[in-house]
Amino acid sequence: MSVVSSQFKRSLFRPCIDLHDGEVKQIVGGTLSDTDTAALKTNFVASHSSAYYAELYKKHNLEGGHVIKLGEGNERAAKEALQTWPGHLQVGGGITHQNCKEWIGAGASKVIVTSFLFSGGEFSLERLESISAIVGKDKLVVDVSCRRRGNKWLVAMNKWQKITSMEVCKESLDLLAEYCSEFLIHAADVEGLCQGIDEELVEKLGEWVTIPTTYAGGAKSVEDLKTVDRLSHGKVDLTFGSSLDIFGGTLVKFEELVQYNEDAMKQ
Repeated sequence: MSVVSSQFKRSLFRPCIDLHDGEVKQIVGGTLSDTDTAALKTNFVASHSSAYYAELYKKHNLEGGHVIKLGEGNERAAKEALQTWPGHLQVGGGITHQNCKEWIGAGASKVIVTSFLFSGGEFSLERLESISAIVGKDKLVVDVSCRRRGNKWLVAMNKWQKITSMEVCKESLDLLAEYCSEFLIHAADVEGLCQGIDEELVEKLGEWVTIPTTYAGGAKSVEDLKTVDRLSHGKVDLTFGSSLDIFGGTLVKFEELVQYNEDAMKQ
């Protein structure tokens, strides 16, 4: 059974594998840069391979996890993860209309797209229609990861470095949902900081989304899952990164999240 909150009953833990320079890492999202590599802040570099984490998620039936390629040099590691559990992990990072089918063929359950949809920072409906037609709506996830600007959230592309003109709001999400089956939303301003989730954004997503949605950014406690469940009315799932013990964190135990999901699925 797919452990995805598509029926909007309970928010669940969704796993991730973030790849940078071919290694599994946890990075402070706001420090990624193509031009200033010295600014990069890395919280964790794994001694295990991407396949190790894929096998771990497979063992515990943690469906719907995402493999994110942060820049170049991650193709092999991404494919190793996908081939460890074919048809059960999503992949994102550099996905376009030209390679989306290749990644499905490599074992991805779905492909995740952001930057391709924004030519010069402007949203292109034509590009969204194109990739959705090629890969199929059911196999497409749109990543609307964002940064806060005033009282709004604007989609951020290119490893969250470039702010686009698209606001994350009900209107934009309704439009995107016509062409994809799921959303992935990193709150880039709090990603990797372990200082708490953006509760206001989670609450708004609970009001806006009509398809399965995963939020990432700042989670530091199992209690955050309960908070996300309450604020979003079970419509939004939650990813843990730097706070998690399997990624070198000390705040959250992986076993606790597995148990949470098991209990949630019984209710």
